[in-house]
Amino acid sequence: MNFGYIIIVLVIVVGSVILHELAHGAVAYWLGDRTAKDAGRLTLNPIKHIDPFMSILVPVILYILQAPVFGGAKPVPVNYYNLKWREWGMALVALAGPLTNFLLAFVFFLIGHFTGAIYGAGGELTFFIFQEIIFINLGFMIFNLIPIPPLDGSRILYAIAPDGFRPILASIERYGIIIVYALILLFGQFFSSFMINGMNGIVNFFYWIVGS
Repeated sequence: MNFGYIIIVLVIVVGSVILHELAHGAVAYWLGDRTAKDAGRLTLNPIKHIDPFMSILVPVILYILQAPVFGGAKPVPVNYYNLKWREWGMALVALAGPLTNFLLAFVFFLIGHFTGAIYGAGGELTFFIFQEIIFINLGFMIFNLIPIPPLDGSRILYAIAPDGFRPILASIERYGIIIVYALILLFGQFFSSFMINGMNGIVNFFYWIVGS
């Protein structure tokens, strides 16, 4: 395992999760909630965002195991009651993070396509960097859209769910991340296949957009 490649992956992961969380905070601020701004989270300073476990340890271990890379950062604080449109506002805040990862993947795909970098024109290192930026960001997007609290997908589901279902989502909020990890441990092969198929499907969509 090339240690230099691990460092590159780590830099990509940290940059991606920072922009993911910054997007959450920026949209919350746009919708009337100053909580993230007042907490100093509308910044590119990695110290404000990095979670040692989710931002560093988990992604590096997944990369070493050659599994789909995903992770997270310290959640940006958002006060639901300050937001315009309440649950729909919260859904927009939640969607901003995965959407940012999607746009990062797409932009770097376009750059890599038109420069030839994703086809190896810039050499092995450049190819590796572009591939990792694309797939790591798509991994973050897909993982965070899982509709289990506290992941972003649950906030979107909450907005569209019938009133009777919302208390169920709220009740598992405290244990949601444990449920997510338990599902990954119990159904690791299925989860890995789900992530890989999802990422490959989106990349194929990108190729379709550029006519390749």
